[in-house]
Amino acid sequence: MKHLLVDISAHGYGHIAQTAPVLNLLAQRRPGLRITVRSHASTEYLKQRIHIPFEHLQIPLDFGMAMFDAVRVDVPRSLAAYRDYHADWIDKVDLAAEQMRAIRPDLLLANVPYRSLAAAKLAGIPSVAMCCLNWADIYHHYAPDDSEAAVIHAQMLDAYNSAEVFLKLSPAMPMVDLHNTLELACVAQIGAPHRQLLVERSGASDQDRLVMVAMGGIEYRLPMENWPRIAGVRWLVPAAWGVQRDDVLSLESLDMAFRDVLASCDAILTKPGYGTFAEAACAGIPVLYVPRGDWPEAPYLADWLQQYGVAIEIDPVLVLTGELSEALAELWEKPVSASPSNTGAVEVVETLCRMLS
Repeated sequence: MKHLLVDISAHGYGHIAQTAPVLNLLAQRRPGLRITVRSHASTEYLKQRIHIPFEHLQIPLDFGMAMFDAVRVDVPRSLAAYRDYHADWIDKVDLAAEQMRAIRPDLLLANVPYRSLAAAKLAGIPSVAMCCLNWADIYHHYAPDDSEAAVIHAQMLDAYNSAEVFLKLSPAMPMVDLHNTLELACVAQIGAPHRQLLVERSGASDQDRLVMVAMGGIEYRLPMENWPRIAGVRWLVPAAWGVQRDDVLSLESLDMAFRDVLASCDAILTKPGYGTFAEAACAGIPVLYVPRGDWPEAPYLADWLQQYGVAIEIDPVLVLTGELSEALAELWEKPVSASPSNTGAVEVVETLCRMLS
């Protein structure tokens, strides 16, 4: 029995959103394949996305960037964390290689922890990287221009370039310093539209507009208690926010998968993130989004969504004041764009099957 090890970054939910459709399809193409997932996410959350049998080792493999919230990077803390992460780099890669040998995979799929790729190279295990970004480019964007940062950046690039191939999922950052990239279509796990069921479970009328509020896997609570009411609009928000209004309903109370709620609502309020943008565009759901500061991936996501989706970027002040009626009206008047190609998972699986053979 072939054994695939899947290592997933711990920064938000986008990396899981990209990986899950690949694994679900791969299991159909390669029945009997053993899959081990290493991720800091809970088993419960992974099973909401990954619908085939897998073993889970709940460990953080990396951290991406330290964040103040979903849109603001804590640069000093991030740079300090990278200095610590790369201290005694060779010894840490040696240990990671030893741990990987103990798991005994035939192939590593990394989205997109780079120490795993360096360890696979040392352990003689073939590897595939897959993502719309890499942490070397993200780090380099924020890093100072000094020798220490240059060494760290070089170690990151060496790890990414050690993979047999880096599968760039559209929309992707350019990644000009990687020499093993292959550009693919986007990967989105599109939900099933159940509009009438959503209306019934939310207590809305057929004429109401249902707007999901989802700011990604990193906490970013909005002060909805102070928002003005918008006639005919009901909000679907995380239960953890504890918003007590009769025009607000928790997503969890709907007893529907996140992606099905997204595919059934009238719009989503969010921030730039691969999973949400790709799934909304492929499902034809309009998007209001707040800018993500100087996050270097954000322009590529936004440009792609403007091309393939229905979207408006709004001033961050509006999500504090809740003055969103004009933006929503404008959003719902925009023409629907052509849906993007969603064949990325098929393309990734073809590569994985070749390598597993």
